[in-house]
Amino acid sequence: MTFPTDIGVIDLMLQIPGEDPREWYEFMQPLFMDDASRNYKKMPAEYMFRNVPDLEPQADPVAYTLGKLDQFSIAKAMIGIQHPTSQEAVRRYPDRFFGSWHANPNRGMDEVRAIIRAKEEFNIKAVTAFPSGLCPQVPINDAKWYPIYAKCVELDLPFVCTVGVPGPRLPMAPQKVELIDEVCWFFPELKFVMRHGAEPWEELAVKLMLKYDNLFYSTSAFAPMHYPKAIIDFANTRGSKKIMYAGYWPMGLSLERIFTELPQVPFRDHVWPRFLRDNALEVFKL
Repeated sequence: MTFPTDIGVIDLMLQIPGEDPREWYEFMQPLFMDDASRNYKKMPAEYMFRNVPDLEPQADPVAYTLGKLDQFSIAKAMIGIQHPTSQEAVRRYPDRFFGSWHANPNRGMDEVRAIIRAKEEFNIKAVTAFPSGLCPQVPINDAKWYPIYAKCVELDLPFVCTVGVPGPRLPMAPQKVELIDEVCWFFPELKFVMRHGAEPWEELAVKLMLKYDNLFYSTSAFAPMHYPKAIIDFANTRGSKKIMYAGYWPMGLSLERIFTELPQVPFRDHVWPRFLRDNALEVFKL
C-alpha cells in the first residue's frame, strides 16, 4: 500500500486565500445562536480544527495558490466562483482551476438561471450545496432543490452536497444521509457527490453507494488520519470507483498536514490512482 508521488492530484475542495475568509461564512450568520459562533475568529467550526491556516495577504493570491498546487503535485482544483478572485483564477488558469457554483434553492428559478449563466461564462463543472447553512434551511430531499437537480441533469453537472452533522453549530436535520435515498431514486441521472464525511451515518452512506450507481463520496474537511473506517474499507473493496479526494485548504486544513498524513491511509495500491485522480476525471468530466 504505497502512496504514489507521480499522480497529478485532483482536489475537489480548495479556495483562493486572497479573499476575506469571513466572507465565506456570512450567509450563515442569521442562523448562529451562540456567542462563539457569532464571534468566531477564523471559521465557525474552528472548535473542530486545530491549526487553521493563518495566511498573510498576498500581492497575487492566484499565483500564490498555483504555487501551492505545484508544491503538492495537485494538477487541478475545484473552487467556488462566487468571488471575483476565484473567477480570475478560472480565467487565468483554466487548465489548473475549474469552477463550481454554490446554490441557494430559496431563490427559485433565479438560482436556476444563475447556474446556467455560470456554466456559460465559467464552464463550471459542478453545483455545490450546504443544506444546513442556508437561511432558511432546505433539506436535501425538499422540493425546492428539484429544479436545481433537474438542471444539473440537463447540464450534466455533478451535485456536490454537504451531508452529515454540520461542523458549525447548526441543526443537522437537513443533511441526514437518509434523505439522499429519495433524490438518487428519483434522479438516477444525477451524479450526487457527498461532502464532509456523512458522519455519524457513514455506514449508511456506504450502503446507499452500493444501492445507487449515481452516488459518490469525497473526503473534504477531514484530515486523512480521520477518514472514516467504513469509507476506507469500502474503497478497498467494492467502492474503488466511488471515493474521491477533496481537501479543505485554506478553510480548515493545511496542505502540509493533508499530504503528510495521506501516505498513512491504508488504501490498497489499485485504489490510490482512482482516489487521487481518476474518479474525479470521470465523474466531473475534466
